Amino acid sequence: MSTSPVIDVDRLNLTYGDYHAVKDLSFEVRPGELYALLGTNGAGKTSTLEIVEGHRRPASGTVRVFGHDPGDRHAVRPRTGVMLQESGFSPDLTVRESVGLIGRLSGRADDVDRVLDLVDLTGRAGRRVSQLSGGEKRRLDFATAVYGNPELIFLDEPTTGLDIQSRDAVWATVDRLRENGATIVLTTHYLEEAQQRADRIGLMHQGTLHREGTVAELTRTLPAVIRFSLPAGAPALPLQAAVNADGKVVVETFGLQKDLHVLLGWAQDHAVELRGLEAGPTRLDDIFRAIST
Repeated sequence: MSTSPVIDVDRLNLTYGDYHAVKDLSFEVRPGELYALLGTNGAGKTSTLEIVEGHRRPASGTVRVFGHDPGDRHAVRPRTGVMLQESGFSPDLTVRESVGLIGRLSGRADDVDRVLDLVDLTGRAGRRVSQLSGGEKRRLDFATAVYGNPELIFLDEPTTGLDIQSRDAVWATVDRLRENGATIVLTTHYLEEAQQRADRIGLMHQGTLHREGTVAELTRTLPAVIRFSLPAGAPALPLQAAVNADGKVVVETFGLQKDLHVLLGWAQDHAVELRGLEAGPTRLDDIFRAIST
């Protein structure tokens, strides 16, 4: 497998009139990885992906996909699958016709029946798009993105509107594509999906790449939290803590296991009940709150 980046973004800028939507943005996506580009509302991630996908031109900076300008559709499009938030399929086409049309437009070869079976739409093959449920339309979006086993796949909110079984099926398919060498770019508001599946995450805020790294690298920039309530008259705690307005004691720590051990030992020695005890590492949603405040 090549070691050259599949996507290389260098000092990218995009403006809408006086509004600077993307500011000197640089990042790369490596072959075979699942890279999650996440951001707060208005962060500029959608504009960034529109440029990377070849739908929009930047004000300045360079973007290369497989070493080519993303606007070079002959070189890039057959190797790329895109799942948008809204596909815009013609409501009068059948499911089979829609998948086949995308195949012809993309220049990729595949068996339509195989793809329909992959996303559990075989029984809906002859049904018009207008007759599909929201979840079925989302599976159709996914089918057209993975048609022909493209090398690079953009997944924009891929599991929105899907039930848990359909979500699991989508991710099982993504796993198989990755086993075959596909590179995935994910955007999602389901942060737990990014936390569980992304090799690396880029967090955008106000048009810039605010933080980037693996989940472990990102989450260890903030302390873990221990929360509990104490009965009246409890002795002094062995750790530095704060008390919330609701009376909950909050301990922030970069040594969760060590401090939790100290706290539990103290509670046992003093016969103190730590009511409603909660303890856990920092999560992506904590990082989002930190960068948006």
